[in-house]
Amino acid sequence: MRSADERPFAEAGDGARARPMLAAERGGFIDRHQLWGSAQHAAAAQMRRVIDELGLEMIRFSFADQHGLLRGKTITRDGVPSALRSGLTAPSSLLLKDTSGRSVFPVFGAGSGGSAPAVGGFANAGDVVLVPDPTAFRVLPWAERTGWVLCDVRRPDGSLTSLCTRSLLREQLRALAGLGYDLTVGVELEFHVFRANRSTLAADQVGGPGAPGRPSEVGPTSPGAQLLHEEDLDRVDPVVQLLYDGLTGLDLPIRSLELEFGPSQLEITLKASDAAQAADDVILTRSAIRQICRRHGYHATFMSRPAGTESASTGWHLHQSLRDRRTGAAVFDPAPGETGLSGTAGRYLAGLLTHARAAAVFTTPTVNGYKRYLPHSLAPDRVVWGIDNKGAMVRLAGGGLDSGSRLENRTGEPAANPYLYIAAQLASGMDGLTRGLDPGPPVEDPYSAEAGRLPRSLGEALDALDTDPLFATAFGDEVVSWYSRLKRAEFARYLAHVSDWEQREYFDLF
Repeated sequence: MRSADERPFAEAGDGARARPMLAAERGGFIDRHQLWGSAQHAAAAQMRRVIDELGLEMIRFSFADQHGLLRGKTITRDGVPSALRSGLTAPSSLLLKDTSGRSVFPVFGAGSGGSAPAVGGFANAGDVVLVPDPTAFRVLPWAERTGWVLCDVRRPDGSLTSLCTRSLLREQLRALAGLGYDLTVGVELEFHVFRANRSTLAADQVGGPGAPGRPSEVGPTSPGAQLLHEEDLDRVDPVVQLLYDGLTGLDLPIRSLELEFGPSQLEITLKASDAAQAADDVILTRSAIRQICRRHGYHATFMSRPAGTESASTGWHLHQSLRDRRTGAAVFDPAPGETGLSGTAGRYLAGLLTHARAAAVFTTPTVNGYKRYLPHSLAPDRVVWGIDNKGAMVRLAGGGLDSGSRLENRTGEPAANPYLYIAAQLASGMDGLTRGLDPGPPVEDPYSAEAGRLPRSLGEALDALDTDPLFATAFGDEVVSWYSRLKRAEFARYLAHVSDWEQREYFDLF
């Protein structure tokens, strides 16, 4: 988007409808509660100008829910000025649902006049307010006359709710700033793209809360087993071209699109950026990839281990490094006399290791993701670090290169909520910094090291979270209690389900 222009509208460009949008008025919910700074006000003026110039007719106002999925409303052009004054309301019950759409918390109290316990400051299905962040406005290249803007979640009195994960990350970044640092993040996301076998939904694909329908019928797009094979990459070039055009048209910082080892498996990397921006970019990138693929007869999934892909699960490798806020210097680079790790990097790393088991709830939030933690798979299975070692949980990378030293956490699954994933890394790393923790020596063989194991299931990770007080201290008791309850309900549904494995193993035998 071009530099902000304070004019309320510009002349419509060629092909645009000559119907200028009214400027957003002062005095609404956003202004009354002082929810925007000068950057947001300037970006809102520019947003209105772009809507006029391009003739946009619909804007998607979206927020990232607890699962890292975008939810929101599509507002017509005439409704945008009001949304930029006062935000939009949405049911608070959206924040109380598991991945199947089932409400885990009581929305209404039992009995006459009863009241459900307030979660995040909401009770009895009261509304949240979605406050748009105009600095995150984009124009959708694949949807005609449509824009897209990310929102934060607020209470009706304008105050923050602890259940807004985007805001939660920013709180952790402010705490880091108090220590004198900023966080740079680099993202590597692996995912699968299949060919959709049918374009319409079948009756048995329709489900309900707590009981999703049958998954999509898909076929492979690449044969697998040939990492970075150019001819196989050319085989999926139609997909790569679609994604490149859509993602760059969305102004996302795409660095590479690569063919991975598994059948139908790809990887996308994003240029390193400020942590808050990187989290927004991940939310938009994942949604964009799925929407673009669906429109062209493909099915993209960020599920870590889909059926039929046992040879190659997908992960989310999160690169992180700290900068000195005053000088901008990279503080993970070793100083003269230091080898490998700087002292700051070592203490931050020690925090990641100390809290890795509890942090797994945030880095790997699905039942499926724990099926990736296998030995000799280039995915970690225990809490260790190594120097340029891709089997370790945390890999020290970039030492001596132009990219600088950084820590790559390899535990994450690509479906993780990026705000919670990065916030959990920050809370862990800051604990290592403030307590002066020692990471110990690096390992050579991460799969035979005498070290604690990563959780083997979502349930085990939740138990680890219960016994580690760090995240309740950093995020607040309410956040940890809320998220744990959602995830325990999800895990309980999984345990109650009779799987295909059980049926094949026991039905005829016994």
